[in-house]
Amino acid sequence: MKPEPDFPYYDGEPVEISAMRWLVPLAAVGAATYLLLVQPQVFSEGYWRLGPGLLIAILPLAGLALVTREHWTALFRKVRLKEIGWMFAFALLNYAIAIPLGLISMNFIETAENPGISGMAESGVVEQILFFANSVPQLIGEELITIIPFIAIIYFLTRKIDVGRTSAIIVAWLVTAVWFASIHLPTYNWNILQCLVLIGGARLVLTLAYIKTKNIWVSAGAHIINDWATFSIALFGANRAATGV
Repeated sequence: MKPEPDFPYYDGEPVEISAMRWLVPLAAVGAATYLLLVQPQVFSEGYWRLGPGLLIAILPLAGLALVTREHWTALFRKVRLKEIGWMFAFALLNYAIAIPLGLISMNFIETAENPGISGMAESGVVEQILFFANSVPQLIGEELITIIPFIAIIYFLTRKIDVGRTSAIIVAWLVTAVWFASIHLPTYNWNILQCLVLIGGARLVLTLAYIKTKNIWVSAGAHIINDWATFSIALFGANRAATGV
């Protein structure tokens, strides 16, 4: 039987990233996160708005390539029908968890609206198309700024602190969910509980997709399916409210 694939880099396969060299891709993750949060003014007009989404994906990969050379592709595995099935399975699992969490949250905490979604409903068709197009590289980038730290944590725990692999995975899974939730705090008006419960909960499912398949295409695909479905439902609802149909 063919052995199950493992996470790359942390144990020397296909190449080991040493402790000091991990600082390079992690710094690139930091730069990508800055772009995600700040959205510089230069990228505010026309097709320049595609810039941040592309850079959020490119910067972490560039940092990874600097220390792994051609092995930066180890995060990406083949996509076949099986992997596409996992994308939809984890996207559905995310909704199965997110919907009851959202209903419970609305009864106990004050939730903030995502301004990007509400703003899209008021935009023209071209701007809406740009929004969906820009979301693809950006969501892939969001996977990279989560999964690269996830593997880095596993490396430091298993190789430097001698923590068991399973325990290291659980710690990395939880820590990166909190990290991902914290990135969304400005988007949701610094609502800590909303971000921890809803965004952090969704992140746990998406990272689970990577843990299961060791293929970032699967977690990115599930992420895109989730967000596109959310965007489409919100846009459809806004259009119906505007037209009164």
